[in-house]
Amino acid sequence: MGPPVSRFVDPAEIEPADPALRPRRLDDYVGQERIKDNLRVYIRAALQRGESLDHVLLSGPPGLGKTSLANILAEELGVTMRTAAGPTLERGGDLAAILTSLGPREVLFIDEIHRLNRAVEEILYPAMEDFHLDIVMGSGPGASSVRIPVQRFTLIGATTRSGMLTSPLRARFGIHGVLDFYSPAELKRIVLRSAERLGLSIEDDAATELSCRSRGTPRIANRLLRRLRDFAQVEGDGTITLGVTRGALERLEVDGRGLDGMDRKILHAIGFRFDGGPVGLSNLAAAIGEEPDTIEEVYEPFLIREGLLQRTPQGRALTSGGAAVVGYTGGGLFGA
Repeated sequence: MGPPVSRFVDPAEIEPADPALRPRRLDDYVGQERIKDNLRVYIRAALQRGESLDHVLLSGPPGLGKTSLANILAEELGVTMRTAAGPTLERGGDLAAILTSLGPREVLFIDEIHRLNRAVEEILYPAMEDFHLDIVMGSGPGASSVRIPVQRFTLIGATTRSGMLTSPLRARFGIHGVLDFYSPAELKRIVLRSAERLGLSIEDDAATELSCRSRGTPRIANRLLRRLRDFAQVEGDGTITLGVTRGALERLEVDGRGLDGMDRKILHAIGFRFDGGPVGLSNLAAAIGEEPDTIEEVYEPFLIREGLLQRTPQGRALTSGGAAVVGYTGGGLFGA
């Protein structure tokens, strides 16, 4: 057994939300400029007409701000937002109870909407399209259908795997927003704003260093900022300097590209256990002791974006960049 794998840059790990760090208006939300510009138009138009905003689907890797954006939409619309998670809505009655309790133009946010039960999903179709529920009473020959109206509401769905959404559900969203990873400059703005709101002193070059190691993900940047605060407080004078930042991130096993122990473990396994690839996802997962879904949803998007890993019809394979990271010099697809 090797040393424990660092998980500080896992964007799927959610810490308790700090209200001070969550933006409340579109103007405070850093990045995703194209999506924000379009949403401003849609929100203004809906408010001018006095109507509910059309249903919104937000997709992208974990930690990019889908939940924050949903909260902002409700805030900008001046309405309450109810929150649910796809896996927790196990029965149609669970969803029906929420829908019938919504007020006019209110927002229902469903996280991980791709994991909705199929029976629950079918309850959503008439609610999203015609704002009513079709409830079947009884069973067998004596069963009857009752139509229950619901208020005109806005459904905001968030997903890390839009490809798993069924076509009928996807088609009922009038607004689609695909969130992308953030640039280091955008992350630096987020780091500096978060430090100010937390009452922290951070040097400019330290903020730059942190932003470059945060995998293009605000959630990771804010998590690492809190850990740097601890190191600066205990081992320094409270100021987050470049030296504190580099030393702390080295101890947390986060390298200059933002790669952590699990990233290197994935690349190393493909290189040295599977000759550079290609290797099937299930075999790779078994080799490193991780769930296939976690590899696909959490780790792969960043590794692919960084040009270290590629998906092929036969499986996962190293690129030349990925081979260089782990020092693999054998065969495999990367040399082709």
